[in-house]
Amino acid sequence: MREYLLIAIVAAAITFITTPGIRWAAVRWNAVTPVRGRDVHTIPIPRLGGVALLMGFAAAILVAKHLPYLGSKIDYSSVLWVLAAAAIVTLLGAIDDLRELDPLTKVAGTIVAALVMSVFGGVHLLFLPILGTQTYFPQSVLFGLTVLVVIATTQAVNFADGLDGLAAGTTAIAAATFFIWSYATRQNYDNDVFTLATFISAAVVGCCLGFLPHNFHPAKLFMGDAGSLLLGLLLSAALISFTGNFDPTSDQAQTSTVAILLPIALPVLVLALPVLDVLLAFVRRGGRFWHPDKKHLHHRLMRMGHPHRQAVLLLYLWSASVAGESCSSTSCRRRSPRPC
Repeated sequence: MREYLLIAIVAAAITFITTPGIRWAAVRWNAVTPVRGRDVHTIPIPRLGGVALLMGFAAAILVAKHLPYLGSKIDYSSVLWVLAAAAIVTLLGAIDDLRELDPLTKVAGTIVAALVMSVFGGVHLLFLPILGTQTYFPQSVLFGLTVLVVIATTQAVNFADGLDGLAAGTTAIAAATFFIWSYATRQNYDNDVFTLATFISAAVVGCCLGFLPHNFHPAKLFMGDAGSLLLGLLLSAALISFTGNFDPTSDQAQTSTVAILLPIALPVLVLALPVLDVLLAFVRRGGRFWHPDKKHLHHRLMRMGHPHRQAVLLLYLWSASVAGESCSSTSCRRRSPRPC
């Protein structure tokens, strides 16, 4: 646990320290979010914050490589391919922050990053939970489903990025919940808690916490698409890689409710509010979910009279409540009597 705490602190520190420099660059390059009809900010705000988040994640990898346990027990080939995929989506988002790419281009770039992570890094779904059993499909199908999970998660984080600090905060809550879940589950089965899923989760928590002081209302810098795409991809990498930490042929994996239900249940549970927002937008916009509007959940809270900060804190509370319940109903219901 101490090594994971160090990873989170390093990611937070580097993200916090580098963010002012990224803000300066954003202003210099005119990477600024104008005041649009659907926005709640009243003055133009610089973006590109995702670059600082990427630096924090890269620093966490560099430090982890030299730690006694993380340095020897994690497959750094997979970690580096995840970093490569993260760099791709961050670059894609940064270009969008500078020049406003069309939605199809961003989706295409996200697909490329997801394939890099899954094909070369081995971070992909191993099976699907159908009728309570592990159902296996051809590898090409599983790669395709992995890509869909990545796209869905990145879109969920992107939709949450509507108020100052909302996306960073809800992602931190989701990542912290998943860290507890994966750490406790691995501790129960073979006491090997040093996995790619737990490492990425700890790093994401640190990156988000390091960015929040600059991003909470009134925000000095937005994460932009560079940040929302990055956090979505990293969170999906943690979720997907966790399934690879179970031996599908073992009795433990075959009888584990967590292992069987994880690929579908966990993303919905730990990102319940953003996922709900995406679904409502999909229905509201007749399937054309990329068309922006001012009817998101956070917009509705503000129209109800909640001030900016209060609306964000309420959404934090709702996210934490749902995520906490997902932890208590799964990770804590394991054979070990130790509490989650």
